[in-house]
Amino acid sequence: MVRGSVVGIVAGFVMAMAHVAAADEAAVKKGMQVFADQKCQVCHSIAGKGNKNGSLDDVGSRLSSDDIRHWIVNSKEMIEKTKAPRKPAMKMYSLPKEDVDALVAYLETLKKKS
Repeated sequence: MVRGSVVGIVAGFVMAMAHVAAADEAAVKKGMQVFADQKCQVCHSIAGKGNKNGSLDDVGSRLSSDDIRHWIVNSKEMIEKTKAPRKPAMKMYSLPKEDVDALVAYLETLKKKS
């Protein structure tokens, strides 16, 4: 009886993790689309595509998800906080929360290759 319960719990956990992975994958895919639709490549590049002066290739290694979100929704404050040399042209703060969440999920995947 106990063994059956343990197997059931483990199977449930594996199924739940697969569901989370699928949701994460869907969010990342949506984030890639938001990046393209919002023409982020005008100022930023990923994998050599776009404006090379604003490379985001390893942004997921450098910034937390909260920092990435803050850059998207309040870039002026982040520029002041970090003393970044540019003024933002982003109009991302008008994006729906779901699009911001997806964009953050996508940008979090951009990490240094080891």
